[in-house]
Amino acid sequence: MELRDIEIFLTLAEELHFGRTAERLHVSQARVSQAISRQERRLGVALFDRTSRRVALTPVGRRLREDLQQAVDLLQAGLARARAAGAGAGRTLRLGVFGHAGHELRPLVDAFRARNPGGDIRFGEINGSDPFTALRTGEHDVHVVWLPVAEPDLTVGPTVLTGARVLAVAADHPLAARGSASLEDLADNRVVDLGPDAPEYWVASMVPLRTPLGRRVPRGPIARTFHEVLTLVASGECVHPLGEVAARYNNPPGIVFLPLPDAPALPWALVWRSTADNPTIRALAERAAELGPIAL
Repeated sequence: MELRDIEIFLTLAEELHFGRTAERLHVSQARVSQAISRQERRLGVALFDRTSRRVALTPVGRRLREDLQQAVDLLQAGLARARAAGAGAGRTLRLGVFGHAGHELRPLVDAFRARNPGGDIRFGEINGSDPFTALRTGEHDVHVVWLPVAEPDLTVGPTVLTGARVLAVAADHPLAARGSASLEDLADNRVVDLGPDAPEYWVASMVPLRTPLGRRVPRGPIARTFHEVLTLVASGECVHPLGEVAARYNNPPGIVFLPLPDAPALPWALVWRSTADNPTIRALAERAAELGPIAL
């Protein structure tokens, strides 16, 4: 039995009307009738009881419909998996994240792997001092970075994480005894300078140039890695705002992470090089959009 004949049989078994079956399959009614008659001759048994008023499946026809539908479902599932693999869903994506943020992305990673057979994600680390170079050189395929990102050569995808901010201070800093801090406190301390390789607008969205009241926030020594930031904080030379995820996975001696209740929530999104757009990246973005932002 050819695939087209199977399609005609299953459609007629559902519609139980030759005219509607022909219209649905965009063929003539004679084509439907010929296909069914040919199948019945080959099988040596009637599949439908036909009168001028009604069409009904015979017991053999009902059993054949059940068997063929299972086979068609398996065939379609196999074709869907093949199409996904052919579209690049089997590639491994190199995903750049800050520190331990990859742990929080587990629901997204699981959803991507489940819906993209053979696809996988490998994490790489990025630093706030140089958030986009690994994308531009091709070392990483996608980054998860805080917003906003306004780079003309980069595409910003769905938001994947959202969370509060904290202020890292030395354990013996006067702010540590208060248990929390405010953005105004930044003007009374130095924050870490992330250096010239990170766009100023992007750094300022995490480490503002001025407080809400307009007071200037002084910047201190340059740190190019997260651990260098922590070293400057622990020494008492600087304080530094960070995403809450940093406090969740780090408990360095001599440092306290204080809530910043007046700081806005921090969104993190997928970002990739526009010229490197491919089906695997789009598949990850689609899973992220379906899942929605993960609250930290």
